[in-house]
Amino acid sequence: MSDKTDERLRVLKTYKLFVGGKFPRSESGRVYEVTDSQDRWLANAPLSSRKDARDAVVAARKAFGGWSGATAYNRGQILYRVAEMLEGRRAQFAREVADAEGLGKSKAAAVVDAAVDRWVWYAGWSDKVAQIAGAANPVAGPYFNLSTPEPTGVVAVLAPQESSFLGLVSVIAPAIVTGNTTVVVASERAPLPALSLGEVLATSDLPGGVVNILSGRTAEIAAPLAAHQDVNAIDLAGADPELARTLEEAAADNLKRVVRPQPVDWSADPGTGRLLAFLETKTVWHPMGV
Repeated sequence: MSDKTDERLRVLKTYKLFVGGKFPRSESGRVYEVTDSQDRWLANAPLSSRKDARDAVVAARKAFGGWSGATAYNRGQILYRVAEMLEGRRAQFAREVADAEGLGKSKAAAVVDAAVDRWVWYAGWSDKVAQIAGAANPVAGPYFNLSTPEPTGVVAVLAPQESSFLGLVSVIAPAIVTGNTTVVVASERAPLPALSLGEVLATSDLPGGVVNILSGRTAEIAAPLAAHQDVNAIDLAGADPELARTLEEAAADNLKRVVRPQPVDWSADPGTGRLLAFLETKTVWHPMGV
C-alpha cells in the first residue's frame, strides 16, 4: 500500500456575467484567458457579445423604477450591506487584486480595505446629496421654488483598466447611490475582481438589475452601449483617448451625459464629482397659500 497521499484535484472557478441579478454565461458561448501580472493563467472569463450588452440594458431599465423610487435612506442601507459583505470576503478579493495588479499581499489588502471604506463613504451620502445638489430658490412672488436632484437613468460605466477593484468601486457606487442603474464593463485585462463583486451584490439586498457586470473586449461591448437609445449616460473612465472619442460621438445621438476619461488617483479623496455627474435637477413652483 502506498504511503503517498493522492494529490487533490482543484475545483476551478467558473466566472460568469452578472445580469439582472443572475449569473448567465455569455450568449455567444465565448471565453477568453485572463492572466496575472506575470502572464500566468488565472481563469477563463466570459467574452460578452453585443446581445449581452443589450440584455444588460433591458435589465437595468427594468430595475430603474424600483431603485430610483426607493428612499435615499434605504439605498444607503443597501450600499452599507455591500460593504459588510465585502468585509467578510477580504481575503478572496485581496488575492484577486494581488494577481490582477501585481501587488504584494499587504498592498492588495490595503486596496481592498480602501474599496470597502469607499462603499461606506458613498452609502453615507445617500440621504445627504440633496442638500448640496438641491436648493430653495428665492423668487419674487408668493411661491416656493424648489430644485431637487433626480437620477438620470441607465448609466453605462467603463471600469478603469488598471485599478481593477478600487477604481471599479469608485465608479459604480456614486452612480447607483443616487438612484441610477448601471451596466458595467469590467477591466478587460483584469475582470475577475469585478465578476466576483457580482457574487457579493447578489447576496447583499441590492435589487437585480441595478448593477449588471459584463467582461470581455471593452471596445466591443462599449460600442452598442454608447449607441443604445435607452442608455442615458456613459462614464468613459476605462476608455483610451481614441475609443473615448468614438464613443462620445455615438453617445451624442440621444444626448447622453458623458464623463470623459481623465487621469485619476483612485486612492485619493473622490470628492463629489461622480456623485453629481448623473443627476438631473427638477424645479417646482408651489403657491405659499397666503
